[in-house]
Amino acid sequence: MASTCVVQEQPQQTAHETNITLEVLPREVSAAESLCGDSDSFRALEKWNQPRINIYRSFSTFWSFLVMGANDAAYGLETYYNLSYTIVSLVFLSPLVGYTLAAFLNHRIHSSLGQRGVALIGPGCHLIAYIVNCTHPPYPVLVVSFIFAGFGNGLEDAAWNAWIGNMANANELLGLLHGVYGVGAVLSPLIATSMIARAHLPWHFFYYVMVGFAVVELATCGACFWESTGAVFRAANSHAIGDNKKGGLKSALFKRPSARVTWLCALFLLGYVGVEVALGGWIVTYMIRVRHGAPFASGMTATGFWLGITVGRVVLGFLTPRVGEKMAIAVYIVLSMAFGLVLWLVPHFYASAVAVSLQGFFLGPLFPGAVVMITKLLPRHLHVSSIGFTAAFGGSGAAILPFAVGALAQAKGVEVLQPFIIALSGAIFLAWLGLPRVSKARRNE
Repeated sequence: MASTCVVQEQPQQTAHETNITLEVLPREVSAAESLCGDSDSFRALEKWNQPRINIYRSFSTFWSFLVMGANDAAYGLETYYNLSYTIVSLVFLSPLVGYTLAAFLNHRIHSSLGQRGVALIGPGCHLIAYIVNCTHPPYPVLVVSFIFAGFGNGLEDAAWNAWIGNMANANELLGLLHGVYGVGAVLSPLIATSMIARAHLPWHFFYYVMVGFAVVELATCGACFWESTGAVFRAANSHAIGDNKKGGLKSALFKRPSARVTWLCALFLLGYVGVEVALGGWIVTYMIRVRHGAPFASGMTATGFWLGITVGRVVLGFLTPRVGEKMAIAVYIVLSMAFGLVLWLVPHFYASAVAVSLQGFFLGPLFPGAVVMITKLLPRHLHVSSIGFTAAFGGSGAAILPFAVGALAQAKGVEVLQPFIIALSGAIFLAWLGLPRVSKARRNE
């Protein structure tokens, strides 16, 4: 009886479209419940293995995130180009330009080309960047090539987060997706270091490996999402956006109540990414200078931190939906602050090493949790635009906040790291509390 009501609400639905998520916006739920008496019948979400094509699509998105993690974690340029750290830092800022361009173009690309467009353009931009890097070009060309890599990352970050975030068991799947990103970020430096230090190869040989990764990414994503055209995207969202291809980002940023969710999540990710990158980037220096650790042991604490983030994303992704995103993420932030206090106040090397790993463990689910909240609090046609913007805005935290830590460390000493991290964690805690509650009708059970 309930499924009959769904069919009556969707008279234009084709056989292909029966496989996509049926979603009623919050203002429609009460009317739907009065007709059918059961809002769950309107929440028939896609699964990672239903329809069958989603199995291949899910693994292709996982591969994309592995490539993105590997892309973000290995550079190794300052020795070859004989540059200062300040000039080399430009290559870390240039992907942000690409992310920002992707934030403004995400909705238009989805409306015109669909997920097929993302599946071809994103890996294509990766491939262009890595082929250019293989030629070890003049440094200004390298900066431009990483803009292409950032643009590809920005498109895929928004598209695949939005797609998986709308599935059943989204927390678990997003935890795995971002966990795979962490695996790429852990493996990439190991591969690059082995090639450079052990095989005595130039740094740019690493990008031959990345070219191979990007070719696989282009082939798998292109094949799996070939049927997901712009027409399919427009049909799935026609009830909300009509023929308007420009209104996605504008609505997400400037129309209430969507703007509240988008800006709070953007500020949340700005702070979160800043905490993650500042802590991961400065912890080795902190452990050497403040905890007087040996260089190798101090370096391993950074590995422990990133592994903690990766494991936390996977493991806590299964706990979060059972507690509820709003409560769970708030608890994770408080626990990360508690272990930050241990790292700051307990003057023992091994206690600090364990504390920073556990800090990473509880920080890990924050990015996937924010994506899930966006998919639950905003109408579906705004997901790509909102997630793309918040990811780009959060990416700026990776550039700005670690620089702020460096400036403070230069003036006051690296001891300022933990007070800074704890204060920033408190700020993102307040931003998270400002988000609306997710109604039961919107939860992915």
